[in-house]
Amino acid sequence: MEVSRRKAPPRPPRPAAPLPLLAYLLALAAPSRGADEPVWRSEQAIGAIAASREDGVFVASGSCLDQLDYSLEHRLSRLYRDQAGNCTEPVSLAPPARPRPGSSFSKLLLPYSEGAGDLQGLLLTGWTFDRGACEVRLLGNLSHGSLRNGTEVVSCHPQGSTAGVVYRAGDQNRWYLAVAATYVLPEPETASRCNPAASDRDTAIALKDTEGRSLATEELGRLKLRGGAGSLHFVDAFLWNGSVYFPYYPYNYTSGAATGWPSMVRIAQSAKVLQFQGQAALDCGHGHPDGRRLLLSSSLVEALGVWAGVFSAATGEGQERRSPATTALCLFRMSEIQERAKSCSWDFQTAEQNCKEGEQPERVQPIASSTLIHSDLTSVYGTVVMNRTVLFLGTGDGQLLKVVLGENLTSNCPEVIYEIKEETPIFYKLVPHPKKNIYIYLTAGKEVRRIRVANCSRHPSCTECLTSADPHCGWCHSLQRCTFKEDCVHPENHENWLDISSGAKKCPQINLFRSSKDKTTVTVAGSFPPRRAEWECAVKSADTGRQLCRGKSPPSKPCTCSIPTRATYKDVLVVNVTFSVGSWRLSKRFNFTNCSSLRECPVCIGTGCAWCKSERKCIHPFTACDPSDYKRSQEHCPVAVEKRTPPETAGGGRVTENRSNKTHSGLQVFYIKSIEPRKISTLGKSNVIVTGANFTQASKITMILKGTSTCEKDVIQVSHVLNDTHMKFSLPSSRKEMKDVCIQFDGGNCTSVGPLSYIALPHCSLIYPATTWISGGQNITIVGRNFDVIDNLIISHELKGNINVSEYCVTDSCRFLAPSLKSSKARTNVTVKLRVQDTFLDCGSLQYLEDPRFTGCRVEPEGDTELEVKIQKENDEFNISKTDIEITLFHGENEQLNCSFENITRNQDLTIILCKIKGISNANSIDTSSKKVRVKLGNLELYVEQETVPTTWYFLIVLPVLLVIVIFAAVGVTRHKSKELSRKQSQQLELLESELRKEIRDGFAELQMDKLDVVDSFGTVPFLDYKHFALRTFFPESGGFTHIFTEDMHNRDATDKNESLTALDALICNKSFLVTVIHTLEKQKNFSVKDRCLFASFLTIALQTKLVYLTSILEVLTRDLMEQSSNMQPKLMLRRTESVVEKLLTNWMSVCLSGFLRETVGEPFYLLVTTLNQKINKGPVDVITCKALYTLNEDWLLWQVPEFSTVALNVVFEKIPENESADVCRNISVNVLDCDTIGQAKEKIFQAFLSKNGSPYGLQLNEIGLELQVGTRQKELLDIDSSSVILEDGITKLNTIGHYETVFSPFLRHSDVEYSEDHCHLILPDSEAFQDVQGKRHRGKHKFKVKEMYLTKLLSTKVAIHSVLEKLFRSIWSLPNSRAPFAIKYFFDFLDAQAENKKITDPDVVHIWKTNSLPLRFWVNILKNPQFVFDIKKTPHIDGCLSVIAQAFMDAFSLTEQQLGKEAPTNKLLYAKDIPTYKEEVKSYYKAIRDLPPLSSSEMEEFLTQESKVLLEIWPHICKQIILNKLERERGLEEAQKQLLHVKVLFDEKKKCKWM
Repeated sequence: MEVSRRKAPPRPPRPAAPLPLLAYLLALAAPSRGADEPVWRSEQAIGAIAASREDGVFVASGSCLDQLDYSLEHRLSRLYRDQAGNCTEPVSLAPPARPRPGSSFSKLLLPYSEGAGDLQGLLLTGWTFDRGACEVRLLGNLSHGSLRNGTEVVSCHPQGSTAGVVYRAGDQNRWYLAVAATYVLPEPETASRCNPAASDRDTAIALKDTEGRSLATEELGRLKLRGGAGSLHFVDAFLWNGSVYFPYYPYNYTSGAATGWPSMVRIAQSAKVLQFQGQAALDCGHGHPDGRRLLLSSSLVEALGVWAGVFSAATGEGQERRSPATTALCLFRMSEIQERAKSCSWDFQTAEQNCKEGEQPERVQPIASSTLIHSDLTSVYGTVVMNRTVLFLGTGDGQLLKVVLGENLTSNCPEVIYEIKEETPIFYKLVPHPKKNIYIYLTAGKEVRRIRVANCSRHPSCTECLTSADPHCGWCHSLQRCTFKEDCVHPENHENWLDISSGAKKCPQINLFRSSKDKTTVTVAGSFPPRRAEWECAVKSADTGRQLCRGKSPPSKPCTCSIPTRATYKDVLVVNVTFSVGSWRLSKRFNFTNCSSLRECPVCIGTGCAWCKSERKCIHPFTACDPSDYKRSQEHCPVAVEKRTPPETAGGGRVTENRSNKTHSGLQVFYIKSIEPRKISTLGKSNVIVTGANFTQASKITMILKGTSTCEKDVIQVSHVLNDTHMKFSLPSSRKEMKDVCIQFDGGNCTSVGPLSYIALPHCSLIYPATTWISGGQNITIVGRNFDVIDNLIISHELKGNINVSEYCVTDSCRFLAPSLKSSKARTNVTVKLRVQDTFLDCGSLQYLEDPRFTGCRVEPEGDTELEVKIQKENDEFNISKTDIEITLFHGENEQLNCSFENITRNQDLTIILCKIKGISNANSIDTSSKKVRVKLGNLELYVEQETVPTTWYFLIVLPVLLVIVIFAAVGVTRHKSKELSRKQSQQLELLESELRKEIRDGFAELQMDKLDVVDSFGTVPFLDYKHFALRTFFPESGGFTHIFTEDMHNRDATDKNESLTALDALICNKSFLVTVIHTLEKQKNFSVKDRCLFASFLTIALQTKLVYLTSILEVLTRDLMEQSSNMQPKLMLRRTESVVEKLLTNWMSVCLSGFLRETVGEPFYLLVTTLNQKINKGPVDVITCKALYTLNEDWLLWQVPEFSTVALNVVFEKIPENESADVCRNISVNVLDCDTIGQAKEKIFQAFLSKNGSPYGLQLNEIGLELQVGTRQKELLDIDSSSVILEDGITKLNTIGHYETVFSPFLRHSDVEYSEDHCHLILPDSEAFQDVQGKRHRGKHKFKVKEMYLTKLLSTKVAIHSVLEKLFRSIWSLPNSRAPFAIKYFFDFLDAQAENKKITDPDVVHIWKTNSLPLRFWVNILKNPQFVFDIKKTPHIDGCLSVIAQAFMDAFSLTEQQLGKEAPTNKLLYAKDIPTYKEEVKSYYKAIRDLPPLSSSEMEEFLTQESKVLLEIWPHICKQIILNKLERERGLEEAQKQLLHVKVLFDEKKKCKWM
């Protein structure tokens, strides 16, 4: 089962404002507001529903019981008796045609004992299983097994009825169940389904004690059926005035007909004995000739003492007898039913037989004014809201109607407040929300919906809202719209929300009146919202914006504004009047443009003009007129002497039918035969045809439509009398319902034409087949509903436009022939549309493909009387049916035979269409004389030639010969290629052997002889300042936070900033508050790992001025983390960054060790990076992939090494004005490789200039070029020019230094080129590594090489940097001056103390804690990211090498002994021999720190105080209600809560400040 929610309408976007990051994160963590219309779907039809006061909604469907919350979110499911399996029905139950009772396995669902002292709420459920079993479960815990159960309690027949109620009675206040059921059905086929006990066969109502150990089979009392009474169908059970009432009706389950009048039986609400108190018949037959003897739904309006029921007449098997008066809502006074309920019973056996012979039951009549007649009601629920009776009605076409009764219980015209799109009939029981009276639960089919009980928002103004008579709606001043009381801000203030009892006079209204001869005054009247600010009012000219007057007043007195009478104001034609108090605002526009043209006082006043009584004319309100004549209220307008009769309209005014029989000459008779169509859509119909006689003799013809009895009739004048027998009407739009139609001629009697149904617009669910051929003519079917109201069907094509097609439609399907689109492209999609009036409804798409292709046919005789024709067709996507195809066989002298279609078989290669010709006498002769077959597929007609037998024989003879030739040719080619391949392989092996020898020898020599000239003096180390070090360390992946540090804070208002930040600073410094905030945030599901890291970094920045306090917070959070980790695996603590404290520890180490990093570790670290770069650039580097010959990482090894040599370049730098220093050397000798690109050579030249002169050249790298001078000739060197080599597939090889030693070309300048997949450098296109980067589509040539030949280069690189690396490692784990950095000593001692407190004796645990907190959390981060410390760029290659070094560094701290084999990764093997040495040094390092004397608290505080930096905001992460809620639950944080609210006020006032 599932829950789905309809999407709420999108909210208007808020104005863009800088939103703090954590405010955004907290907004994500807060629960989202659900849609107002949730829907829950079951697996099968729902049989019962109930809502409890505290524990949600319970739904029974099939054999399953589901518990939902009030928003219909699913909580729990339980099968009957907790059986195994899922919630599926044992037997499929199709509900019979309405209004017959539906079938269900669930019979009772009764919550009780809620709020009864200290008792728990209980739920009684009844099922058809086990001969009508019952279970009692705990309402709040369905997973708990049933408390009590029993059998033979409810009806055991799925179609049988059951109604019951649980009540308290007796001295012991025990709970009793009064249950009425149809225990026996007369049908023989259902009798086998269950077999009730003999004692139950004549039982109708039983009384049971629910508090025994089980629901006993023996009743405390029972009321039996009277002999020959037949079956009774019970609809409901309820308590009223000390009695239990059961509404029911006699029903024949076989024929589906009611056999008597609906009735109500009454028994005493007593304990231990069932006392019959009488029964009364109910008559709701008014307006229907047969009466309404079926009772569909029941609802007691207890506050009013009224019972409401939905009654129905029989409608026949196919609903053919349904009429506009089939169903009715009737209300009965309970006091009258109680009074008329006689002890004489005609349906039950009673102890006292007081019935007189032949006495018939007296039928109770309903309240006539409240009876509502409708074509298809199914359910009712009644309640009282604000002393108004409100009734909700469900219909058979999925509508929920709302009726509000007047003071004398008069029904109004129902409002449609909801419609189910699928038009599923509404379940007979409507359930109100037990806590919020603005919702009702609507059940239909397999779905339950929570629906709002009113559409208040449809009333746009206060006047319309308060005159709508809907007690659920009222006018909300603060929102200035019509709302539920619960939706209005501060609804408890009666001044803020006006209900309908206030009346429209309470609505705020702007008035304009002449207060004296010289001025006109503007005031406001009515009710207003609570006022704390002063009133303001103003009048402005809408044309010029000129202010005509302005006023102010205290909150207690509404504002007034006076406009002086001036001649110049006569040109002011439109004014805007505005009244405001606080945020509330009321405005109105007055238009005086046409004042002088208005001739009547009410019209004049209504448009805002003024009426001069003496001159009887309308004038501009700001011009002169005697004040006593100046009228501004229609009450003072003169009353017209003549009373005009309102004209007859074509719309829906109430009509009194004139029954005088007017005819021409007293003899003319008008005759009505029919009306077509009988069904129209809710949009109406412009051409409804009525047929009959003598239409041309009438001077006035009117059609009257009468639907729901309490709604106004529609009166429509005839559109066109076509002739004496036909006339046309245009019917207006209407809601879904069936209406009675009558025609009135010349004001005479209204002649009935019969019913006409307004139904919903058509809905399409499927088009099949969805693919057809371009020639058209295929039968296409559309499946859906309500197709009998469409005007025509249209095919919409992008080129041909709309094409009308002829269709044949019934209610649930339409058929049409696909039109031909022969002139269009072969594949095209068209849209199928339905036209209803002037509305076009999309129905889906139809795809057109190329016409089918037939390849041949075969005709084979089946005996002498039958021919079998097989037609071969290429496979396609068409779904051809028997009705689409017509096949004809031609034989002899153009003779024809029709072939009967049999089937279509689809094979892997072809589709075979099989047809047969039967009933012939000479099948063999026809076979031999047959010529061709004609195939007609819709509009497509093709002739298919018959396959000839000789062609087949030729094919069978030639095929083996061809196969032999091909086999011999293949063998010859294969042998030749095999020899050629062997020769090439031998050459490759020889080449490989030679290469291997050379590379191994070179590698050995290099390891023994190579020496890297490490530059000891590399000038000043380019350290980053602390601000950028912190930025890159705290936010390694969030470049967008740079402005936090770089924003100019001086532009802000210092007072505003200091006040709010000081208040926030004080709040953060509350340790309990801050720890609570962090723990609360970490419990939020939306607070991701990334959010936690950002939070920790912001917190570190904010508390850098209070590092002592930050350290104490770190201690508390670390202890809390240990409490979590100790329960699982303590060795995993601090291993990952998954909490705020882990990131906080990283940042704390970064802050505290920044000085140690610069002073001790920085220089060897920079030397390592520089040396590594030097070594990499000593050999070839592929500029495209960045792979190099010299590297530490196998993944970055350039093993496709070309032949290369060193080239000494003498470089002369030009003088530039910015670099005219006398010390600058402009002639430099630089060593480059002949395989270097021009760009790589330029980089080496620039580096050489920097090393030589100690300062960079004055221009950027991309601003200079290189020229090669050979004698007097000069040539510009470029990576790509006209001499560049172009390989296969157009790949360009970049120019190198070696390229220009032999090649010269004309001078040609190129712009800068970005390298792409169309360029290569050292790795040629067909090599494996090139394919990794570029894809496998290029081919080229290269020497055969093996990667493993060059693994010695890794060792060579390691040797070159070994001394520098060891210097770096030892600078990290050394103790300068026998003292450890304060932060390391302090935190290691803290970890030792915690291990001792927790009695952790395993030394490995503490070692791992220290390793996770320092090397893993800080040093590895630094070693892998030199750009965090220095102002340098890290290349991907350098990153790969530093990863190998960082891995070796961490291996040194590991306690696990590595077992490496020959197959181990080279990155591990490279430092395998060094790791044991490093491990010993690390152990000594840890021991030395532990042996140092502990730090005093004053020493640590002094150190932390010196390290403190700046305060930054952390407010956005705290300013959320979720923190407030947490603080309310924590003791001792009341002061913090007050502070937080104070800070919130400060920050709310500064919302326009730029925080981030």
